Amino acid sequence: MFGGVFGGGSSKPAQPMPGAMPPGQVQMDPNAQLAAAEQEMEMVTDMFARLNNLCYKKCLIQRYNDEELTKAESVCADRCVAKYFQVNREVSDKLAKMSAAKQ
Repeated sequence: MFGGVFGGGSSKPAQPMPGAMPPGQVQMDPNAQLAAAEQEMEMVTDMFARLNNLCYKKCLIQRYNDEELTKAESVCADRCVAKYFQVNREVSDKLAKMSAAKQ
């Protein structure tokens, strides 16, 4: 009689309540969440600054004849960014494997 209302008798999996935490996730203190978000923003800003400096020095011609990037500058910048993220991912994976092996 009440099977559909209370979750029994339905073939669909139960949907989480709005605002509920996913299973296995621990709710953090709001101050800890803010600190973690600030640290993540700092790391992203630092990574962007490094990437910008590296690819700018490598790819952009220092004499500004045009207001637009040349085809060569654009291709170089695309490749520089792709290589930076590839190396970053490979180093992160390697460090994670080394950390897991120590535990």
